[in-house]
Amino acid sequence: MENFSIRTEELKKTFGRTTALQGVSFDLSAGLLHGLIGSNGAGKTTTMRLLAGLLKPTSGTISYFSGGRPAVFADLRPSLAYMPQQASLYPDLSVGEHLEFFRELYRLEPGVYARRSAELLEITRLAKFRERRAGQLSGGMYKKLGLMCALLQSPSVLLLDEPTNGVDPISRREFWELLYGLAAQKILIIVSTAYMDEAERCSRVHLLDSGRLLASGEPREVLKQTGAASFEEIFIKQGEGK
Repeated sequence: MENFSIRTEELKKTFGRTTALQGVSFDLSAGLLHGLIGSNGAGKTTTMRLLAGLLKPTSGTISYFSGGRPAVFADLRPSLAYMPQQASLYPDLSVGEHLEFFRELYRLEPGVYARRSAELLEITRLAKFRERRAGQLSGGMYKKLGLMCALLQSPSVLLLDEPTNGVDPISRREFWELLYGLAAQKILIIVSTAYMDEAERCSRVHLLDSGRLLASGEPREVLKQTGAASFEEIFIKQGEGK
């Protein structure tokens, strides 16, 4: 597995007269679990789509590195998986049929697919639901299926756009347990979330508000530097200053 990292410098994105990102610069260090933290409209999804190559920046740069050396996006693309915030699965297909569909999409060898799908069904606890259609899954199970489809190709970079949004607290906890297991494999994971309590679960956080970067770093260091007792307090103070 390759060791990828990403850096943005003065990243800006506009849509007509709307500015979604305003000069955002941060480092996404290899092998860590990074959190893009912010409320709706903060610029999280736009950032994710830019990192995934689905959008082009209006200005600024996104630099990719492999093993600490400069790389082009084409080098990273086959090792990148993106799980969008919006529902992206097929409600009439079963869990097993989704895995088969993505096996064809990723062109996985039969032996690799058999091993990988069995592992993922086991760690997500969806093995006994293999025949259940996606449209009949609970919110938490649906998100786990989306994660499985993203992980089937064994990515080195994983982009998850608000993966725990709208799921119950138990499913949120289980989802984060899955992410911790992946982080232990030194995969570069970028998770966006509006849940402030999830910020403290990350190795690094990048706080976004109205398209601007408020702070970046280890969660405890960010709280110390801002003099805040919680991440909610940081955003409340930011709102009061507007």
